[in-house]
Amino acid sequence: MNRPFSWPDERLVRAAQDGDVASLTTVVMESQPHVRKFARSLCASPQDAEDAAQEALIILYRKIGTLRASGALASWMFRIVRNECLRQVRLLVARPEEPAAAGAEGAAEPSAEEAVLHRLEAERIAAAVGALPREQRQVLIMRDVQGLPGRTVAHALGLSNAAMKSRLHRARAALRHSLAVTDPPCARGARGAPRTRPPQGGPRPKNPTPPAKASQ
Repeated sequence: MNRPFSWPDERLVRAAQDGDVASLTTVVMESQPHVRKFARSLCASPQDAEDAAQEALIILYRKIGTLRASGALASWMFRIVRNECLRQVRLLVARPEEPAAAGAEGAAEPSAEEAVLHRLEAERIAAAVGALPREQRQVLIMRDVQGLPGRTVAHALGLSNAAMKSRLHRARAALRHSLAVTDPPCARGARGAPRTRPPQGGPRPKNPTPPAKASQ
């Protein structure tokens, strides 16, 4: 009968923080199955999950001394894995625009303001994608970000084509809703000033400008 995996106890974690190499090795080994489980639930694909788990274990090995409470190892590792999965999404979100930008002859270099707006938009999209349920996040990233064919995505996730399309539709709708709710004023300004509308039921101006030469 297989014993369930458990997190390293606090005594072992404290010894690792104090620099005991044997304890540190044991902490990393005993944390490994939990870290991989976190990664599989948070990342878009098995390869992304493996990469995130490896990165998290390296951080654990190198920076365990920065862990403030020895009993908080699980929550610390969860945050590291989550951040690594989100970082992978940010890279994928930004990647499709790079070839077009590089291939444009004589294209002007983006201004510092444009670069900041692009980074903030990528961060916002990545956060919205990361907040989706795991099954929706997987299909959305594989199909829309990585650009894999629909049949390939369906096969990788063990779904029929119809089920994959249905899941993808729900994921896209959820992402659109999330982005609409969190649309920041700076993003609206970057796309152009929003059209103003008179308040519903509010008083009209007493002396409206004649519409004959009104600017569009």
